[in-house]
Amino acid sequence: MSTLTPAIIDGTEVLNDEVTEVRSPYDGHLVGSVPALTAAHIDEAVAVALDRHRGGPLPSHRRAEILDRAAELLAARLDEFGRSISEESAKPITTAIVEAGRAVDTLRFSAAVARSASGEVIPLDASAVGVGKLGFVKRVPVGVIGAISPFNFPLNLVCHKVAPAIAAGCPVVLKPASATPLTALRIAALLEEAGLPPGWLNIVTCPGSVANHLVEHEDVAMITFTGSPEVGWGIRAAAPRKRVSLELGNNAPVIIEPDADLNAVAAKVAVAGYSFAGQSCISVQRVLVHASVHDELRDLLAERVAALVVGDPADHATNVSALISERETRRVKSWIDEAAGAGARVVAGGEIRPDGVLCPTLVEGVEPDMQLSRTEVFGPLVGLASYTDVEDAFRAANDTRYGLQAGIFTSKLATALRAAEVLDFGGVTVNEVPTWRADHMPYGGIRDSGNTREGPAYTVEEMTERRLVVMQP
Repeated sequence: MSTLTPAIIDGTEVLNDEVTEVRSPYDGHLVGSVPALTAAHIDEAVAVALDRHRGGPLPSHRRAEILDRAAELLAARLDEFGRSISEESAKPITTAIVEAGRAVDTLRFSAAVARSASGEVIPLDASAVGVGKLGFVKRVPVGVIGAISPFNFPLNLVCHKVAPAIAAGCPVVLKPASATPLTALRIAALLEEAGLPPGWLNIVTCPGSVANHLVEHEDVAMITFTGSPEVGWGIRAAAPRKRVSLELGNNAPVIIEPDADLNAVAAKVAVAGYSFAGQSCISVQRVLVHASVHDELRDLLAERVAALVVGDPADHATNVSALISERETRRVKSWIDEAAGAGARVVAGGEIRPDGVLCPTLVEGVEPDMQLSRTEVFGPLVGLASYTDVEDAFRAANDTRYGLQAGIFTSKLATALRAAEVLDFGGVTVNEVPTWRADHMPYGGIRDSGNTREGPAYTVEEMTERRLVVMQP
């Protein structure tokens, strides 16, 4: 019989008569359940968090010690957290354990920021009126953070919101994704074990519609959200007077020049396009390949895609498992069918297996107006399109409402530098897929990909205010 996992407010377990079941996207078995909390519970959690904020932040050294201790505890439990991620999201277990390892980094980098974040001295005597005065700026916590995390990285993206908030001295009310709340509650328990006092992290397992109350709550100073552009910009519109940090979608392009190492490209794209069934906002989606090497790369990539192991996420051999829901599976399949009906050719995959898993799919002859080219697919689907001039490839890559990360493979320095200059994205990778990310780098995008940069040092900047202090000795 599955376990009911309580929500957490002020260090106290919270239940409700109504519950939300958490089921495996792979085979539908019941993984667990959580209470379906209400707007009143959000009010309670925000009141607790506001009380902690008004009481002043924990000393910086203590914040760092808590985060470092949490990193140690998590590093010793990677398998446990990997299983938790895999069970509720159908992320293949090996990929889930990698996510847990990345979360250790996120905690450690946040601890480093807690120790090193500083202000600045202002040379007031640069003006005659400032002679004899001392000026400096200190960073102070912005206030209560309302955090809304997605299903696709139920541990590391929670840590990317919670750990920098702890480092900044901000209390948090976290609404985890309804499909994957159990890992968030597990990391909350670990942070408590690491020494985080009650009330600094409150987790409200409420339905998405109830989360609007958190967004609009007058005592929440900042919302940090990862998810779809439609929901993200809706949050921005609903909270015009708050800080709102958005990490949204992408339809990541990668350009393949004829001088690239095609075997290396095929190996990387076969991972970057299909890991966790493509459910990453920087999953490779659009492969723009020079016409002179198009067929060779297509064949290399098709061979690797066909060799991916598909099935049970608990099997360590599995590379690709189920999408988060049957509805999403049907949607991605309809995009494949749409492309094929418009003249594209399915090179590998394209079918839904008897166990409900969509086979990793490679399509060639993709046109710019096709759904799989214009809109974030969030599924195990990669499209190939050819070009003859790299400037045309740059224009095709930029022809998108998104702008998170893009990549290029080339052995020519001039071409790489040109790409860095003209690709209009938050990040540009050279001889690496745009799916690559280190957890301390300034990660984020423009346009419909968001309005901020994540990475603990950059998130702490967002979660703190500059306070000017002028002293007359």
